[in-house]
Amino acid sequence: MKRIIFILFLLNVFLYSQNPNLGTSGAQFLQIPIGAKNTALGSAAVGLTDDASSVFWNPAGVSAVQSSSAHFTTFNWLKFFNVNAISFVHNFGNLGNLGLSLLVLNMEKMEITTELEPEGTGRYFDAQDLALGLTYARYLTDRFRFGVTAKYIHQRIWNETANGIAFDIGTQYTLDFNNLTIAMAMTNFGPDLKLSGPNLNVIHDKNKNFPLNRLTPAQLQTDNYPLPLHFQVGIGMDLARTEFFKSRIGIDASHPNDNKERVHLGTEFIFFDRLALRVGYKHNYDDENFTFGGGISDFLSGIKVNFDYAFSSFKILPNVHRFSLGLEF
Repeated sequence: MKRIIFILFLLNVFLYSQNPNLGTSGAQFLQIPIGAKNTALGSAAVGLTDDASSVFWNPAGVSAVQSSSAHFTTFNWLKFFNVNAISFVHNFGNLGNLGLSLLVLNMEKMEITTELEPEGTGRYFDAQDLALGLTYARYLTDRFRFGVTAKYIHQRIWNETANGIAFDIGTQYTLDFNNLTIAMAMTNFGPDLKLSGPNLNVIHDKNKNFPLNRLTPAQLQTDNYPLPLHFQVGIGMDLARTEFFKSRIGIDASHPNDNKERVHLGTEFIFFDRLALRVGYKHNYDDENFTFGGGISDFLSGIKVNFDYAFSSFKILPNVHRFSLGLEF
């Protein structure tokens, strides 16, 4: 009970504290929720996640994979961007679990316009973000799980690129009371990024008073920008568990370095270990609020196949539909 009171106290602190650094970080694709299952729960996932999709939420959840698990997610993000993610986790016994992940965000090519050619120049540009991760996780005790992810980050806008390394760290601690899990995750910890590339090359005239002086090759310098460091604590627990019906709930408090504090709530109902219904709510967001979805599980040639769907409701921006496929073998 003391632990529960402490978690509720943290939720209250996170909810009402202020952050002066609104909108100051880059690489925002790292904050897009991945996986239909956890997204349908309102992103209240740090204490509930336990499959290959855990690499995108809390690397400690990777420890729960008993053999091998794979995850695939695809969706259209706000109509302009395509997001695809894949992850694979394998259990190496006493050595722990190892996972690989890839997250890619891209857009269709867009015609370049200028002040002199507002209808288009006939040239096109595009952009792409990529994160490639390696995750290690294991049980440190029979109740405590730990995980860490190292990931390579690459961003490209036309011919300009930025590259960097970031780390995710997570823990999960399970109690006897209704499988109550107290969890923590810190994601996107790493140095600042900086764009560079050939389109920043310019010719500089040191002294315009002398028209015959030699022009000097130079390059425009861009500012460094921090990664979206994200700290999240939460709990997950069973509400009911029978032979034919299960129900779980998750409550998370989120503290990003570039926005105000938020709270995530989610509930899952599972019937006959085959059909799942999920609903969630995201508090203190400017536009997004309710989420819901469901999933179907079955065995195919000895492989457990999970198909999940999630709907994210936005007030102004386009709603988002996510589709995920999970395999356990």
